[in-house]
Amino acid sequence: MNNYLPISKNDLKERGWDQLDIIIITGDAYVDHPSFGPVIVARSLEAEGYKVGIISQPDWQNDKDFKKLGRPRLFFGVSSGNMDSMINHYTAMRKIRSEDAYSPGGKSGLRPNRAAVVYTQKVRSIFKGTPVILGGVEASMRRLPHYDYWSDNLRNSIIFDSRADLLVYGMGERTINTIAKRLADGEEIKELKNIRGTVVIGKEIDDAVILPEFSSDLSKKDFHEMRLKFWENFRDKVLIQKFGKSFLIHNPPAKPLTTKELDKVYDLEFTRQPHPTYNGKKIPAFTQIKDSVTAHRGCFGGCHFCAIGSHQGKTIRSRSIDSIRKEIMTIASDKNFNGTISDIGGPSANMYGMSCKLGISETCKRTSCLFPEICPHLNSSHLEQKKLLNEVRKLKNIKHSFISSGLRFDLALKDIDYIKVVAKYHTSGLLKLAPEHISPEVLKYMYKPSVDLYERFHEIYSSYCEKIGKKQFIIPYIIVGHPGSSLKETIKLAVYLKKKGIKLKQIQQFTPTPMTQSTMMYYTGFNLDGNNIHIPRGREVRLQKALVQWFVPQNKKLIIEALKNAGRKDLIDFFLDNPRPIKPNIRKRKR
Repeated sequence: MNNYLPISKNDLKERGWDQLDIIIITGDAYVDHPSFGPVIVARSLEAEGYKVGIISQPDWQNDKDFKKLGRPRLFFGVSSGNMDSMINHYTAMRKIRSEDAYSPGGKSGLRPNRAAVVYTQKVRSIFKGTPVILGGVEASMRRLPHYDYWSDNLRNSIIFDSRADLLVYGMGERTINTIAKRLADGEEIKELKNIRGTVVIGKEIDDAVILPEFSSDLSKKDFHEMRLKFWENFRDKVLIQKFGKSFLIHNPPAKPLTTKELDKVYDLEFTRQPHPTYNGKKIPAFTQIKDSVTAHRGCFGGCHFCAIGSHQGKTIRSRSIDSIRKEIMTIASDKNFNGTISDIGGPSANMYGMSCKLGISETCKRTSCLFPEICPHLNSSHLEQKKLLNEVRKLKNIKHSFISSGLRFDLALKDIDYIKVVAKYHTSGLLKLAPEHISPEVLKYMYKPSVDLYERFHEIYSSYCEKIGKKQFIIPYIIVGHPGSSLKETIKLAVYLKKKGIKLKQIQQFTPTPMTQSTMMYYTGFNLDGNNIHIPRGREVRLQKALVQWFVPQNKKLIIEALKNAGRKDLIDFFLDNPRPIKPNIRKRKR
């Protein structure tokens, strides 16, 4: 008998099982690794004594794959996988991606658009009466009515579209185990209305915060109000929203796992390999993360374009050093291990061990602990992470241990010694930082720190690398097309990059993903204060991208067009590398 979760009736027969308790359906390939969310949930349920099977990437155009494990005793758990299926399928330009990193051989087309909805509806049609629990990042970020970029309109909560019995959002281990226990104890699925970390359909509730009623023609003003009211209250209050004769009931988030509970999750018996049925086909996402370690969950950065805060929450929950050490030694025991741990991190690597001094991070209404300045109540010491990294460096058979998941440079500047430790021991040659832009106006809309702090970090890091004789570089991440950014601000950014000689091969184009503040701004045209802001679209975004990639010969005509449109023809020679100096953009005063 293999150590993977059952995927067929033969696997059940080997175990002597007639029926599974729970079946997890995922849009990803089955990789038994703690970086794959549906697998973590499945293993967590298994650890509680439930018989759990997994159906990965089922063919949604017939019933066969959905029936192969039979009907579960308790429920089906459905997820689109580690990514929203629409982001997985389409670029920011709405073009179909040629590769799916979570599929064998990188093959695309093995999951449908809006996979969470399609899978749930399919299961409900085949196994009538069996509860269906919807979860994962696609469900989590679409749990409320939301703007959908790919159809360019408002869509209702995914629980209405999918007809799931219950939706689990955020980090789901605690919530899904509560649901499983109550169902196993004989409760009906319709009785589970008050579990933290869930969204359900039900009747009106007293003492709940009421969101504006949803309809497909909800005004942008009402949508803006709905979102602000949600962010103001969702952490500690029950929210309800009328839709037809029903009500959407949004319960507060689940309590974050403790360090002990988080250790238990990552200590589970993962095989850490793709299922043998893939016959050795490479799964790109697995190749990238197979030798990486998740040190913590959560992010208190509150970047407006990022969904992590709404999914993982802003409370940092860190694993113990012993648990991380144990996982690294497990990785090192693999016969194919090359001696390098590719990443020790989380959403922001240097938030490990940090916390709110007042212990109110779960209910605090401040969306960011770092913007517009670092909260005085934040324990921002890097001592715990330096201790962790020091312990990792002592381990045998570990030649290198890198930080690849990115750093918050504004936080790191509070501990110069930490910057030196990263430079000396934990950089693979390129360090990822995300200034995102240089315009103060755009950075304010993004909730990102001043570029001056990025410059200061860059100077300290680069000077120290030179001092110790290491050729290492910083790769800045930049976003174009964000709400509030015009050609004027992008030209400033492009001039900055060209003067620095920074040639970025990859530029992130802003993609309006459900649940983020930036998406709300993109759809409504209002900032958080309700004032109108500029929203770049279509051709303008193309011009912004060309400006930032100033060195690409094919962008010459686009750059000239952008400069002319912005009234900055004085910069044409500068961008086209003509020897003439930049002419100041000053209008002559009439006498």
